[in-house]
Amino acid sequence: MEGKILGNRYELIEKIGGGGMAVVYKAKCRLLNRFVAIKMLRQEFINDEEFVKRFRIEAQAAASLSHPNIVSIYDVGQENDIHYIVMEYIDGVTLKDYIIKKRKLPWKEAVKIAIQICSAIEHAHRNHIVHRDIKPHNILLTGEGIAKVTDFGIARAVSSSTITMLGSTIGSVHYFSPEQARGGYTDEKSDLYSLGVALYEMVTGRVPFDGETPVAIALKHLQVEAEPPVELDGDIPSGVNTIIMKAMRKEQNKRYQTAAQMLEDLNKVLYEPDAEFAEAVDMNDIPTQRVKAFKSEDYLIKDDYMAKGEKGKRKDEKLTIWLAVATSAILIALFTYIGYKLVVPIVQVEDSQQKEFIVGNYVGKNIDDVKEMLEKEGITVKVDKVSKDGVEAGRIIAQSIVEGKKLKRNGYDSEIKLTVSKGPQLIKIPDLRKKDYRLAEREIRDLGLEPKIEEEYSDIYVTGMIIRTEPGEGEEVKDGSVVVLFKSMGPEIKTAIVPDIVGKTRVEAEKLLSDANLTVGNVFPEDGKNYVDKIVKQHPAANSEVNELSPVDMYFETADDTLRRKIVNVSLALNNANEYGDTINIRVDVTPNDTNRTDNLINETRKKQDFPLTIPVPVPENGNTKVSVYLDGKRFVEFNQD
Repeated sequence: MEGKILGNRYELIEKIGGGGMAVVYKAKCRLLNRFVAIKMLRQEFINDEEFVKRFRIEAQAAASLSHPNIVSIYDVGQENDIHYIVMEYIDGVTLKDYIIKKRKLPWKEAVKIAIQICSAIEHAHRNHIVHRDIKPHNILLTGEGIAKVTDFGIARAVSSSTITMLGSTIGSVHYFSPEQARGGYTDEKSDLYSLGVALYEMVTGRVPFDGETPVAIALKHLQVEAEPPVELDGDIPSGVNTIIMKAMRKEQNKRYQTAAQMLEDLNKVLYEPDAEFAEAVDMNDIPTQRVKAFKSEDYLIKDDYMAKGEKGKRKDEKLTIWLAVATSAILIALFTYIGYKLVVPIVQVEDSQQKEFIVGNYVGKNIDDVKEMLEKEGITVKVDKVSKDGVEAGRIIAQSIVEGKKLKRNGYDSEIKLTVSKGPQLIKIPDLRKKDYRLAEREIRDLGLEPKIEEEYSDIYVTGMIIRTEPGEGEEVKDGSVVVLFKSMGPEIKTAIVPDIVGKTRVEAEKLLSDANLTVGNVFPEDGKNYVDKIVKQHPAANSEVNELSPVDMYFETADDTLRRKIVNVSLALNNANEYGDTINIRVDVTPNDTNRTDNLINETRKKQDFPLTIPVPVPENGNTKVSVYLDGKRFVEFNQD
C-alpha cells in the first residue's frame, strides 16, 4: 500500500501499526503538507456489515471529541473498497512499550500519565462516549510526555441499552472490567476500572490478573481480588494504592462513580501521597427507610370479607386446606425429581471414578478439546507450550504418557503432560531507523534473521543510515526470514557537463554555466574589470562531468602586461590518504616578490577519490613568485616560480 494516494490527497508512506479491525499507516497530506495517520479497515472485514458499522461508529464518535489528550480526527473517507479515517499523527511510543522498556514507572510519573488519561475519559463521558477499551496499547506518549488516548473503535454513545456484544471479545481481557467479562451492562465506570488496571501495571510493572487463556483471566476479574500494589512495592504511597483498588472494585457501585471524582483524587495524591480517600457508596449498606403502609380500602378486602358472612368464611377455610394439600403434593414430587437428578448421577460418578482410564493418542488434536475431555474423566492436565514450525498453534505435538496406559481417575498418578505448539517461532522486527547499516545488519543476524541491503537516495537520512525495513517495525516473522534494510545513499547527486567557455566573454560564460546548472568559480585576474576580455583558460576543462552547482574557474586575457600571467601546473598526490576524510579542501596562495602581497588564488573542495590530480596555478609572467599549497588547512607544498 506504500505510495498509494487516497482521496487524491493522502500519500501512504509506511505501515506503523495495526489491530484486530484495522491497519494504520503514516501518510502525508499533500494539501496541508503535514504528516497524518490513516486507519484503514482490514480487507477481510469490508464485506462484514457489522465491522463496517463499528468502523463508522469510531469515526463519528471520535470526531465529536476535541481534547489535548485525545488523538484528533481530521477526515473520514471511502475509496472503492477502502474505508479509512484520517487522524493526528503522533511521533511517539505506546504506553505499553514504555512500561516494558522501563519495567515499571515511578509512582509520580505514573499518576501524571493517569491524570491525562482520566482527563480525556472525563471529556468523552461528558459527551456521552464510553471508550470500552482503555489499555496501555491505546495510549500514545509523545516525545514531550503528553498522553494521547486513541482507538475509539468500540466506543459507543451511551444509552439505556449499552450492553457488551454477546459472543464477541472486545478489547483486551487483561484490562476488562468484570461486567465486560461476563457480557453485562457497561457504562462509564467500566472505563475507570480499566484505567485502574493500567495504573496498577504502571506502578508495579505487571497486570493484576494473568493466565494461560483469556477465559482464565476473565474469571479472575470476576472472582479474584487483586494483590494490592503496595504489597508488591513498598515505595508505592498508600493514597495511590487506595485509588487503584477503589477503581478496580468488582461491584460497579463501589468504584468511582464518575471520571471527575477519580481525577480529583489523582490530582490530590500528587501532593498528599498518603491521603485517605472515601470509599464508594455500597447500595446494600443504605439504612432501611420507612415505607408508607397500604390502606385496606385500596383493595376493597375488608368490605368484601364482611359481606360474605360466616358461611363464606368456612368456604374460604376449606379452599385453603385443599390448596395446601395440592401444594404439598407438588413440592414432594418436585423434590423427588430433583433428588433423582442430583443424587443418582453423583452415585454413578463416584462409581465410575473407581474405574481405570485408558490413555489415548492425542498428538495432532486440539488442546482445548483434549483437556476438557480429560478433566471430565478426572485426569489432571499440564500444558507445556513450545514453538514448532509446520504445526499450527494449539495442536498437541507430544504427550508424557503413551497410548494404552491405564490411569486411576483422581489418583496420585492421574496426571498427563501435553506439549502444545505455539506455531512457528515468530520474531518481532525492531525499530532500526536512523541506525548505521552495519549495526542494523548485526542486530538482525543476532535475532536469527537474514539481512539484505537495498540502497536508495534520501534527503532526510544521512549516508549509511537505515531508512526503513521490510517487513516493517513491529511485524512478526519466522526464524531465518529475510529482512530488507533500506540503506540511505544520501541526497541524490546530479551531474552536469562543463560547457566550453574559452574564447567567451564573462557575460557569455556566465550564461552558459547557468544553463548547465553550474556556478562561477575563481576569476583571474581578480581585479580585472574589462568584461570585453576573452577567457583563455577554464577549470574544469570543457566536456568534463562534474556535480551540479560545481564552480568553474575562468582565466581572462588582459592588455595590461603587468597583469599577464602564465599557468603553472601543480601535481597533487596523497602520500598518506588515511590522514584525510572523504573530501579535501585545496587552497593555493601566491606571493609575488615585487609586491610581497599574498593573494588567494584557489579555495575549493574536492573528493579524495579525485586524487592524484593536477591544478593549474596562474602566476605573473615577470619576477619571482612563491606558491603555497594547503590541504585541509595544512601546508602541503611550497615553491618559488620564476
